Amino acid sequence: MSEKTQARVDSDGNVYVVEGSGERLIGQYPDVTAEEAIAFFERKFNDTNSALVLLEQRAKNGASASEIAESIAKISEQIEARAGIGNYEALADRATKLSASLVELSAAEKEMQAEALERAKAEREAIVSEMEKLAAVDPQKIQWKQTTKKVDELFAQWQAAQKNSPRLNKTDANELWKRFRDARHKLDQHRRAFFADLDAKNKGAKSAKEELIAQAEALVADGTGNVAAYRSLLDKWKLAPRAGKKIDDALWSRFKAAGDAIYAAKKSVDDAEDESFAGNLEVKLALLVEAETLLSATDRVEARSKLNAIQKKWDAAGKVPRAHFKSTEDRLRKVEQAVRALEDNHWNASNPEKIARSEGLAGQIQDKIAALETELESAKVDKNTTKIAEIEAAIKTQNEWLAVLSK
Repeated sequence: MSEKTQARVDSDGNVYVVEGSGERLIGQYPDVTAEEAIAFFERKFNDTNSALVLLEQRAKNGASASEIAESIAKISEQIEARAGIGNYEALADRATKLSASLVELSAAEKEMQAEALERAKAEREAIVSEMEKLAAVDPQKIQWKQTTKKVDELFAQWQAAQKNSPRLNKTDANELWKRFRDARHKLDQHRRAFFADLDAKNKGAKSAKEELIAQAEALVADGTGNVAAYRSLLDKWKLAPRAGKKIDDALWSRFKAAGDAIYAAKKSVDDAEDESFAGNLEVKLALLVEAETLLSATDRVEARSKLNAIQKKWDAAGKVPRAHFKSTEDRLRKVEQAVRALEDNHWNASNPEKIARSEGLAGQIQDKIAALETELESAKVDKNTTKIAEIEAAIKTQNEWLAVLSK
């Protein structure tokens, strides 16, 4: 027996529900107990009720009004059949109310559809604008690798929008597609023109550098005295246009190989020459030992005489190996500077004009010291400690200047 609807089962398994003053046959379930038969038909009612509850929930969550209406029609057929045990009047009332709400639901749905359509149109408008912005860039300033990747991304976005977004009306869809297609076609034309021009430039650069390579390789065959000529070609190479990274790297490898061969041949000659200069180095090292004794000389005349003799022997000794040239020359320059300093000191000490200036300045300083000492005595009488300190510092400074002049 149901809580809300009375029902009974006869001996043949026929199930009746009590309605008003009479009974209505709703079905038959033989060979089971009365409780099982009633439970079966109660479940049929509960299934219809559950379907209606689910439909009510879908309506609240914004499901399509057309889908809700279609489902209500099916549920209403089940309610009308009343093939279960339960309060079908309550179900009918709820189904009627849900049908009435579809007018409001349909209006909200249309508004949402309109908003979704506007968003879809704005999304495609943004994709088109981005493509048109790329097409408006000066072709000579475009980074084609990044731009090509961006074009592919925008096309993928366009396809995704067509597939997943609401369908635009034909006029808007055609207009947006035409703008997108035209901008993409313009970019493609620019890209083709750019790379055709780049290819022509690369061919010219390759030809120019191959000519430089031929000249460099000819220098290798000519002999070892072509380092300067190769460096001249290297300067031209640096000024030549690039021919694309892979091509340029391969060309440079050939050009550098010729240079390496020239430098290797030059080094071989230099090494042989340096070996022949080994004896000259021994002579100059011995002369340096003799020359460096003049670093502590005090007789300028004797020092100059010895240095002149060493310099003549030095010049006669000839070249030394390149690795030792700077160190030997630097050691001799140091001795020459020391001897020159002896001569300069003698000249400064014996220059009458300078002596006269020094003596006159020394007299002035001595007079100033005397005046300061007089002031110092007065300050001591007055016990002016600040003044005393200032005058003593000034006297000290003047004495230091006098010591410098005395030297």
